[in-house]
Amino acid sequence: MALSTVVVLAISFLQVSYGLYFHIGETERKCFIEEIPDETMVVGNYKVQAYDHNTKDYMPVSPDIGMHVEVNDPDSKVILSRTYAAEGRFTFTSHTAGEHVICLNSNSSAWFNAGQLRVHLDINVGEHAVDYQQVQAKDKLTELQLRVRQLLDQVEQITKEQNYQREREERFRFTSESTNQRVFIWAIVQTAVVIALGVWQYLHLRSFFIKKKIV
Repeated sequence: MALSTVVVLAISFLQVSYGLYFHIGETERKCFIEEIPDETMVVGNYKVQAYDHNTKDYMPVSPDIGMHVEVNDPDSKVILSRTYAAEGRFTFTSHTAGEHVICLNSNSSAWFNAGQLRVHLDINVGEHAVDYQQVQAKDKLTELQLRVRQLLDQVEQITKEQNYQREREERFRFTSESTNQRVFIWAIVQTAVVIALGVWQYLHLRSFFIKKKIV
């Protein structure tokens, strides 16, 4: 039972790679939010295509068309801002755990009347961003050594994910406790105001009745 739970957790933590495509206009900008642990490498692979009215399909674009990539960390600090070619990859390493905003837009000055663009984007986080074939060739590792390296990287990534989730839980608990405390204080203030108004109304009416000699 414990082993199956660990396997499920490992699978859930390692699902940190996704691919998609989206369409943008000439001056349009698309942004994505990615929750990333600290000290984690992220690699994005992309390919830009333009709509061809002759073939009624999206085709490769000219080399003049490029993509500008900007990445902001959870503190809104720019950690990457660079213009790339029509097809390629960008890489950055997170230094703060949290939501990172990844924005892409075309270098619109290089293409006019190109129509709508389709951008294929594949983002890999953590050990999924490592090219282990290149690591094996560079470090001259055997298959067993490479597998051990992958497992160690996976364990490290799971540890980072768990630490990040723990931090999120702590922040959520602090926010919940702070909210509950404010609600409690507000309830006390409301109760005090109602009691004060009741006492004031009682004294005011009592004084009014005495003046009118009703009581």
